[in-house]
Amino acid sequence: MTEEEVLREEAEERLRALAGPDARLREDQWLAIKALVMDRRRALVVQRTGWGKSAVYFIATALLRDLGEGPTVIVSPLLALMRNQIAAAERAGIHAATVNSANADEWEKVYAQVAEGTVDVLLVSPERLNNPEFRDQVLPELAESAGLVVVDEAHCISDWGHDFRPDYRRLRTMLAELPPGVPVLATTATANARVTRDVAEQLAGEDEETLVLRGPLERESLHLGVVRLPGAGQRLAWLAETLRELPGSGIVYTLTVAAAQEIAAYLRERGYPVAAYSGQTEPAERLAAEEDLLANRIKALVATSALGMGFDKPDLGFVVHVGAPQSPVAYYQQVGRAGRGVRKAEVVLLPGQEDREIWAYFASLAFPPEPVVRATLGALGEAGGVLSTAALESRVDLSRSRLEMMLKVLDVDGAVRRVKGGWEATGEPWAYDAERYARVAAERRAEQEAMLAYQTTAECRELFLRRHLDDDTAVACGRCDNCTGAWRAAEIDPAAVQAAQERLARPGVDIEPRRQWPTGLADLKGRIKPELGAETGRALGRLTDIGWGTRLRELLAQPDGPVPDDVFAAVVTVLKTWQWERRPVAVVGVPSATRPVLVRSLTERLAQVGRLADLGQLGYRNGSPGQQYNSAQRVQAIRGTLAMPRELAARIAETAGPVLLVDDRTDTGWTLTLAAAQLRHAGATAVLPLTLAT
Repeated sequence: MTEEEVLREEAEERLRALAGPDARLREDQWLAIKALVMDRRRALVVQRTGWGKSAVYFIATALLRDLGEGPTVIVSPLLALMRNQIAAAERAGIHAATVNSANADEWEKVYAQVAEGTVDVLLVSPERLNNPEFRDQVLPELAESAGLVVVDEAHCISDWGHDFRPDYRRLRTMLAELPPGVPVLATTATANARVTRDVAEQLAGEDEETLVLRGPLERESLHLGVVRLPGAGQRLAWLAETLRELPGSGIVYTLTVAAAQEIAAYLRERGYPVAAYSGQTEPAERLAAEEDLLANRIKALVATSALGMGFDKPDLGFVVHVGAPQSPVAYYQQVGRAGRGVRKAEVVLLPGQEDREIWAYFASLAFPPEPVVRATLGALGEAGGVLSTAALESRVDLSRSRLEMMLKVLDVDGAVRRVKGGWEATGEPWAYDAERYARVAAERRAEQEAMLAYQTTAECRELFLRRHLDDDTAVACGRCDNCTGAWRAAEIDPAAVQAAQERLARPGVDIEPRRQWPTGLADLKGRIKPELGAETGRALGRLTDIGWGTRLRELLAQPDGPVPDDVFAAVVTVLKTWQWERRPVAVVGVPSATRPVLVRSLTERLAQVGRLADLGQLGYRNGSPGQQYNSAQRVQAIRGTLAMPRELAARIAETAGPVLLVDDRTDTGWTLTLAAAQLRHAGATAVLPLTLAT
C-alpha cells in the first residue's frame, strides 16, 4: 500500500470510531484530511450543515498526533458550539479542553495540560486572541507548538458575511505568525462566493493559495414554507395552534430578546413546555435549556440568534421564525439546525411588518463614521498612554458595544493596541476605508431586499436560498410549499386570535432603576445614594415588543399631539396593577424637546384621573441635551441641561410624598435617574418613573 492508501485507511478507522461502523469518508472529507496531514496545506471547507466538517479536523488531529505533532487549536465562536465539539472529540478518543470567558478559574490548569502534552485539542474563543495576557504570553507558545489550527464558522472573518465579528480579524495576524508547515483548516456552512474569496485570501500563506473545497448545500430533509399573517396577534395564535402539530422538538427564532420572552411566556400559558433563550440569559440557564432541548424535555426553545452556529441536535424536527432574519444566508444557516438526522423537518417563516424597523436598528450599529473614529484616535493620542474603555466613553459619543467593536477593528488595522488596563494609540497611519464600508452597507440592503423577495417568491424556496449562497448545483427541491402546492393554512380560530391579542395587549413592563454611576466621570462614582435613587418604574411596553411595541412605534413616529385614548387607557391599567408601597400623591413631567404636547397631555390626564397634584415639569437650561450614545456622555449632557424650576422645588417640598415622574420613553435610563435625584433632593419621599415606551 502507498503512504496515501495507508493514511486513508487510518482515517476511515478514525471515522468509524467517531460516527459508527457503517460510516465512510466523503471524497471532499478525504481531500481535506490529506491536504492537512500529508501536504500541510491551508484549506477552506464550505459545506452544508451536518455534512461532517468537524469529523475532518478531529480525524486530522488524531492522525497528526500519531505523527508526534502538537495539539490542535480550534477557534470557536460560541460556548454551545464548544460544548458540542468537546463531546464529539471524546467520542473520537481525543482529549479536548477549552479556554473561554465562562471557565476563567480553569485557565491555568488547561495551559499546564497543554504544556504537558495531555490535551489534544484546545478550543479558544476569538475574544481570547486579543486579551493582552493571552496574546503576549500564551499565544506565541501555542502557535509555535500547534500541530493544526482550525477556524470554525470562518465566515465570521469577513465583513461581507452576515455575522462578521471583529475578534475574528485577529486571526489573520495569528496565521501570519505560524511557523512554516503548520496546516490550517477553516470551515463554514454559510458563505457565498464573495465571502468564500475573502476568507480564502485571508487564510492564504505567502507562497500558496488556499485549497477551497465547496460542495452543494442541499438539505434533503427540509420542507420550507412561508405563512403571511396580518398582525402579531395572528402570528402568535397561529404558533400556539400549530406548535403541537410540528414534528418532535425544535426552535422558534425571534429577532429580539423582548419577543423571545413574550412568545415563550404566552406558549407556557397555553401549556407548552418551552424556554426563552437569548444573549441575556444566564450561562447556567442557557446550558440547562440546551440540554432540555437535546433531551426532548421541552417542545421548543424560543430563541434569538444567540442559539445559532454549531448547535447540534440531529433529530431537531422544526424551525419557525417569528420575524425574518436580515439575509437569505443568515436564514439558511439558522434553518440548517433542523433535520440533520431525520427524514423530514418543517421550516416555517412568519414574517412581520416590524421586521424592516428592526433591521434598520441593527444597521445603525455598523462601523461608525470617520469623525467619530478620528475623535477616538485623537483622545488616545492626547492621553499619551493607556485609556480604559470606560475612560474613552467619557470622551467619545458611542455606546459601549459599538466603541469596543470599533476599537477591535482599529487594533487589527494597527492604529491602536489593546494592553493591560485598556487601549493605547500606536501612532501608525490609518485610513478610513469609506468605500468598503459603503459597499458593505449596500450589500446588507441588497440582502434585506432579497429576504423580502423570498417571502413572496413563487419559485422553489430552497432554490432561492441556495442561489443567494452562490450554489451552482441548486435545483428545485420538490418539497417546499411552492413546489408541492401544499401550504400551511393561514386561517386561525378567531377565539385563538382574540386570546393572543389580549395577551399582547396586556400592558406594563418594569423599568429597573440605575444603581451605579457610569465609570469615567470625575465626581460621580460608585453606587447611587439610596436617598437620591428612583424606585422600580413602569413602561406601557417595549418598542421591540410584538404587542404594544407596534402601537408605540406608530405613536412615536407621528407628529407631536395629545396622548391617544387607547394608549391612555392602557397606561391607567398599568397604574392599577402597580404594586407600589405607597401611592403617589403628585405627578411631575420630564421636559420633551420632540413631544412636549404628548408628555404634557399625559401628565395632565393622569393628574385628573388619579386625583394627583399636578406639580408641572422640570426644565432645560441652554437647550435640551440632544442624543448621546454612551452612559458617561449622556450623564454629562443631562447634568448640564436638566433644571429644577424654583417654583417646582417649592411645590415638591410642600407635597412631601411619593411623586410619579412621567416621560414619553426611556432609552438609557439616565434622564429618569437624574430627574429622580433632583426630585428626591427637593423633598420627594419616593420617585416612581412612568413612561410610554422603553
